[in-house]
Amino acid sequence: MTPLRRVATFRFLLDVVCIVLFIVIGRRNHGETTDAVGTVRTALPFLIALCGAWLGSKAWRAPRTLATGVILWIVTVVVGLGIRRFAFGDGTATPFVIVATLVIGLLLVGTRLPKRIKR
Repeated sequence: MTPLRRVATFRFLLDVVCIVLFIVIGRRNHGETTDAVGTVRTALPFLIALCGAWLGSKAWRAPRTLATGVILWIVTVVVGLGIRRFAFGDGTATPFVIVATLVIGLLLVGTRLPKRIKR
């Protein structure tokens, strides 16, 4: 495995973990169970969007850059909320949209900041 492929694989898996972490914390804060089925069902719209964002932006070419993080953030939030609303029939109340936008941004962009600061 090439070094870039290794970095891209790690970044993709870290992004997935970030989305799942967001969902688990959110479910716990709202008194919902964090069982596998509920967590996967809640995370799936955002994970589908994240995968689409990785493919559409070819994020594996520059997986650690802030620009990649911003693209992944915007696509994951917008498409994920759309899938959540229209395909899953789940809510997209304004407070949830705000929290999802801020937290997913912090996670997908924020985890790329150490590379930027290191320069």
